[in-house]
Amino acid sequence: MKIMIPDFSIDDHNHNLKYNIAHEFFWGFGVAFHTIYAIIPLFLKELGAPEYIGISTAGLFSIAIALPTLFIAALARNIINIKKAVLLVHSIIILVSFLMGFTFTFINPAIVSSAWELYLIYFLLYALSIGIIVPIWAEFLNQSTLHSHRGKFFGIGFASNSFGSFIGGYALQHILEANIHFPKNFGLGFLILFFCLTVGTILFIPFKVKKNTKSQKPKSLSQYLLDTKNIVLKHKNFQSYILSRIFYSACLPGMGLYAIYCQEKFGFAISEAGVFTIITVTFSAIFSFIAGKVGDQYGHKASMLLAYVGHLSAIVMAMFASSMFWVYAIFIAIGIGQGAFMPSAMNLIYDFSNGEDTKTYMALIDSLLAPFILFYIILIGWLIKSGNYNLALNILFISLVIGIILLVFVVNDPKKT
Repeated sequence: MKIMIPDFSIDDHNHNLKYNIAHEFFWGFGVAFHTIYAIIPLFLKELGAPEYIGISTAGLFSIAIALPTLFIAALARNIINIKKAVLLVHSIIILVSFLMGFTFTFINPAIVSSAWELYLIYFLLYALSIGIIVPIWAEFLNQSTLHSHRGKFFGIGFASNSFGSFIGGYALQHILEANIHFPKNFGLGFLILFFCLTVGTILFIPFKVKKNTKSQKPKSLSQYLLDTKNIVLKHKNFQSYILSRIFYSACLPGMGLYAIYCQEKFGFAISEAGVFTIITVTFSAIFSFIAGKVGDQYGHKASMLLAYVGHLSAIVMAMFASSMFWVYAIFIAIGIGQGAFMPSAMNLIYDFSNGEDTKTYMALIDSLLAPFILFYIILIGWLIKSGNYNLALNILFISLVIGIILLVFVVNDPKKT
């Protein structure tokens, strides 16, 4: 009697988990020097960028990520060697991070006051690079994990990412407190980002990937477009989820707002950005793990609710902030929101797609949300420019509450349907 050996086993899954933990650690350590909720807004402010630009970074980041995702998903619809593809697309962000680090480490101090436009270009290229990576990376992880263990896989992975950022936050604080002239101090951080992204990408090489056993014909572009249209128009539960995420996207301009708003209010030193990073990633690590466990046991809709509540709490605390204690609490809440979001969002993608065409589902979410993120950026930026911080925070609060109501009462957990 012939014993059938599965082409991808739990041992293969656990093998990949070990390398993914290391990958996420290096990625997290590097990104601690380039966070959208603290470093980027404060760096742009120090470079002399208008305040509304710094506040808009998280939203602009998401929009720039969204721009190439559908195109990349279509281009990669018949991809065969997914590991080669994921390594190739990561080389783009490695190049951008090197240029960013090199420029601001060796820039002429005399032109610093007019350098924010240059950095903004690098920042948008960095985000576009992630938009190119995301659909390929999502499919790569789809082919290198077991469905039944993905919650734990992403929970542990993103917890490792946060632990790396925790250590990176301490390193960042020391660099910013050291006697290194601005912007060289930030430039050195960007070079560390480049090194860490390089190492993290190399760690994809030992991954084991499921064998491609499908014998179907390559999908034509017209068929791909028809399938994508059907997802948008006929997948009602996915539509409800998108609607909920539209209101949740209000938290993005909020993430750029808190650091600048609180610095205006309390006048803290820029080195506090390192403290904010440490606080955020500590709670992000804890809640990444919690969200993974909750998602595997109760469904990933339940773990996503933790992300919504975390960001809602950040808005409430920003409304009532009266001391630095409240500022630290804001970043605790951001950490909870960010930590719970990534494993929940990734697993919901796999649950909605049911293992089919993951790239397209991932790309659709980013693309469909982009116009609404832009709306929030323009609205909140206009209010901040007029000095209406309280009204801006109230709008963000109402939006998050609506998003929570929709998630709880309208969206069905795809894992249970």
